[in-house]
Amino acid sequence: MSALVATRAPLGRQLRSELRWILRRPRTVIGLASLCLVPILAGIGLWFAVDGEGPAGPGLAAIISGNGLVLPVFTLFLALPLLLPLVGAIWAADGLAGEAQHGTLRGLMISPVGRIRLLGIKAFGVATMTLFAVTLIAFVGAITGVVLFGGEGMLTLSGSTLSFGAALGRIVLTILLVTVQVWGVAAVALAISACTEHPLVVMAATMAGVIVFAVLGVFSALDWLHPYLITSAWEGLVDVMRDPLPTEGLWRSTALAACYIVIGMSLAAMRLATKDN
Repeated sequence: MSALVATRAPLGRQLRSELRWILRRPRTVIGLASLCLVPILAGIGLWFAVDGEGPAGPGLAAIISGNGLVLPVFTLFLALPLLLPLVGAIWAADGLAGEAQHGTLRGLMISPVGRIRLLGIKAFGVATMTLFAVTLIAFVGAITGVVLFGGEGMLTLSGSTLSFGAALGRIVLTILLVTVQVWGVAAVALAISACTEHPLVVMAATMAGVIVFAVLGVFSALDWLHPYLITSAWEGLVDVMRDPLPTEGLWRSTALAACYIVIGMSLAAMRLATKDN
């Protein structure tokens, strides 16, 4: 037993190694750079909408004029339906299916790390990078919004104006809520990744599921199914822009995403536990 423990690297070193492995991939660098463009392009588009000859009128253009701190929240909601789930699916696909494709997963599974611990390390990498990506979008969005529109606070959908500190709090809350939703999708992607050696299959299956869920959420005849669709809860996240803050819908969407995380990680763990070396 002592010999086995001696050959096992400390958990902290393994987690840092996983993050370095993800960050050194050209795909990751390109993806993060592309994510930075989303709030910049959204801000420029809204700037033209506000300062152009077209009517600002009621709507987002009128709300964001002089309220640049709305931009990071708007950008995260814009990226949540497709872009952020795709990013989470890419990292989940690389974590297990990518390793299997390159023949390195076999060595990791027979090492003294342990299969469940290996899954935990991979999940940590995906979760950390997802949080970093969401935070990066919000940070660039906040800087872009303040530069283009200014603003010392945030105008809510309820018509009240939050102070600068309260607005930052709403941005942080949005980051956490959106991150948990992406974690739910990424956990399912990890389960799929544990079943195949082809990362493209993982990405295609995950995004197909997101799109199908979104389509199912449109049909009123399937109202009984909507509470179980993770995509149906995303529209309710807009409550973060209301004052006072309604928490019931936010808690419900977070609990639903947590169920997807538990289900996805459980399926991935069962598959790894029975997977041949």
